[in-house]
Amino acid sequence: MKWKNEAMEKLRRYDAMRQALRNIPEEIARLKADAYALRSAVMDTTPVKGGGSRREEALINNLVERQELEQNLKQVRRWLAVTDRGLLALSQDERLVLQRLYLYPEQGAMERLCCELGVEQSTIYRKRDEALRRFTLAMYGFAET
Repeated sequence: MKWKNEAMEKLRRYDAMRQALRNIPEEIARLKADAYALRSAVMDTTPVKGGGSRREEALINNLVERQELEQNLKQVRRWLAVTDRGLLALSQDERLVLQRLYLYPEQGAMERLCCELGVEQSTIYRKRDEALRRFTLAMYGFAET
């Protein structure tokens, strides 16, 4: 496995995971509100062969979806904690390079980094490679296999 490529992909997903950390609790709250909303029972249908009503099915689906989201939230929190610890292993310049190139990429990031750090592009590429190597070591214990 190419751990360096895995690390780059992890950094690219970082912003989406941060957004998920904010969005999942809101979705869980919405589902809870939906589940506890007062509704009257519908008496016009009779369950066939032990089946439930649409309301029962909706409540069960709601419960299952909330449980899945709660598990996802735990996994996202763990994922972000591990990734944040990997980023803490880097110097300030290394973190800046990875942030601009992978975490929050934008057009012209390389040129902006050159101006901010006062170095040439080749130096930025070397800093990127060193930052990825250190991040990969902090995350996985080794850089390449």
